[in-house]
Amino acid sequence: MTKATINGTLETSKKRPWWLRAAPLAILAAGTILVLSMGWHRYISFEQLREHHEALSVWIKARGIWAPVLFGLGYAVMTAFSLPGGALATVVGGFFFGVVTGSIAVILGATLGASILFLAAKSAIGEFLRHKSAGWLKRMEEGFREDAFSYLLTLRLIPLFPFWLVNLVPAFLGIKLRTFVVTTFFGIMPGSIVYVSLGNGIGILLDSGGTPDFGIIFKPEVLLPLIGLAILALMPVVYKRYQRRKNGAGGDVDATDT
Repeated sequence: MTKATINGTLETSKKRPWWLRAAPLAILAAGTILVLSMGWHRYISFEQLREHHEALSVWIKARGIWAPVLFGLGYAVMTAFSLPGGALATVVGGFFFGVVTGSIAVILGATLGASILFLAAKSAIGEFLRHKSAGWLKRMEEGFREDAFSYLLTLRLIPLFPFWLVNLVPAFLGIKLRTFVVTTFFGIMPGSIVYVSLGNGIGILLDSGGTPDFGIIFKPEVLLPLIGLAILALMPVVYKRYQRRKNGAGGDVDATDT
């Protein structure tokens, strides 16, 4: 693609009316408000699963290969609208589809939904912020983008912040879609597999009246390996900072000697 073509594409993007750029994010926000205000999100609960899991099993068996596909698309919609219940939905995926198929459906669905929200936010607000940002915000944006892959992968591996927040912030900081998609896909993989595996064995809980331990991700035997992976993801950033300081110190010594 030539420079003239890129400039032309940017100019075309800038000419789009603000309301057209904001429309996708506005639709997602309106959908989220509608679902929460109507209380529909309360249907995503373990009690509902206990009450209807037999009927759902029959429905899923009747759909065959389309069942995990529809589940993944539903998961994408939940993620795009930032609806609560992601952990339960992941457990449900493991219960109905097993570890392998359930993990694939959850990871692909979450990545798709997160990417939709990311693009909507980037189109509506991200471009405006990048043109208006200055001072500390500009420096933070440049610093984050320089090591975006490591930072995003770390944020995905360790659930310190809400999933929806990590979907939005990169859009405001000008992160590329490819980087966002790859880090989301691989970053959510370990945690998703943990919850899907939990769901694969909740049949006894459904019969006994118990509930799954959604805090399992914070148990040392699960959290410590995730922290280890996050540290590995940050190693390129640490090494880059070390090399930069080393080279800077060497430059000062050379300048003094001369």
